[in-house]
Amino acid sequence: MHTNDAARFYGALNRLERDAKVRQMQRCTQHKGNTTFRHCRSVAVSSFRLAQWLGWRIDEPTLARGAMLHEFHLYTRRRNDLRHLFRHPRLALRNAEAAFSLNDKERNIILSHMWPLTLATPPRSKEAVLVMLADKYCACRELYGRR
Repeated sequence: MHTNDAARFYGALNRLERDAKVRQMQRCTQHKGNTTFRHCRSVAVSSFRLAQWLGWRIDEPTLARGAMLHEFHLYTRRRNDLRHLFRHPRLALRNAEAAFSLNDKERNIILSHMWPLTLATPPRSKEAVLVMLADKYCACRELYGRR
């Protein structure tokens, strides 16, 4: 049963995709050469589809914005840089706050997407849980499966 408005979700997602600052993520790579932009878009769409599958009512624009900005660190991760796993959520949040006006849920989505690695910042909304789960699913698919 579809419980959320796809037009609201994809409208918010498409607005962000056209933003010049967000498009900078097309120059950054991660997960075997996949761009950060493509990864974030995959996480956003997967999050929305998961919400539909679970029947969870969500704030569509918040989910789209939080998911699309969760990797807004704007650099290509160096191979085997384990510090990146713990540091990049805060850097992504700092960059996102400098470029956009964020609500509390969007901030938490960005900060908590690496949970449970980042124990101090658990997901505090359905939207944050969806992005956290979808991020792991998409990263595994990009690293070990098809894109």
